[in-house]
Amino acid sequence: MNHLVALLVVIIWGNTFVSSKVLLNAGLMPADIFLYRFLMAYVIMLAFSHKRMFARNIKDELTLAGLGLMGGTLYFLTENMALSLSTSANVSILVCTTPLITALILSCFYKSERLNVRQVCGSILSFVGVTLIVLNGQLNLHLNPLGDTLALSAAVTWAFYSLFMRRIMGKYDNDFITRKVFFYGIVTIIPYFLFIEPPHWEKEILCQTQVFLNLLFLGVIASSCCYLLWNWVMKVIGTTKSANYLYLQSLVTMITASIVLDERITWMAIAGVTILLSGMFMAIRNGKRQPA
Repeated sequence: MNHLVALLVVIIWGNTFVSSKVLLNAGLMPADIFLYRFLMAYVIMLAFSHKRMFARNIKDELTLAGLGLMGGTLYFLTENMALSLSTSANVSILVCTTPLITALILSCFYKSERLNVRQVCGSILSFVGVTLIVLNGQLNLHLNPLGDTLALSAAVTWAFYSLFMRRIMGKYDNDFITRKVFFYGIVTIIPYFLFIEPPHWEKEILCQTQVFLNLLFLGVIASSCCYLLWNWVMKVIGTTKSANYLYLQSLVTMITASIVLDERITWMAIAGVTILLSGMFMAIRNGKRQPA
């Protein structure tokens, strides 16, 4: 059941790239999309999770702030800024290093999260499959040092989100942690709006049906529901194993883009799918775990 939930979340998150593309084409800026979806998600979470407003101590509260900063503001800003500077293929490949970076960082702090040889080989194999899916028959990558660095930074920020979650997830209820993630995501995006670019509130854009529906999808389903479920998944099956499911996002995005945006699927992508699924099976199947 827990693996099915992880799969469901990744399928939904894989579709967010297409949904965000629709919103960008409609005239919204990346930071605006992030603000709207997190505001909506926070209000929803607050409606049924309001008994506890603060953590038990300042250390835990700072950890929750780190979750909002890493898994919210920095992740989305670095990823979207990277897309504006580098090619989508470059960004997709570099962001998909997230499971590998997550496993590396977590293994430095927790014995129970250290990878064995089978898991390392499976993760690398999955990454190769993702690369083939993203390239999809096009081998002309164009390097952009700043854009590619930002894309890699996005992967690192999500890895630290997983690390912070590993530290806090056993101390508080899942709904409380998820609500605080949205709260601190909103708080930490404020300096960007104050010093770089203010948010856009154009009524003619926000009132468009496709814009409203896509924001609703991102805020209610992809944020409030999926963050809640994903935090639970990390607690149940482990942060390292759950991170490997993130490889599937590129596969989902490829399928959705072929349907919605009429993008072609090549034999390279099909080969990538086969390699990806084989690598994931190696990386997430049960094995002996070391004690923490």
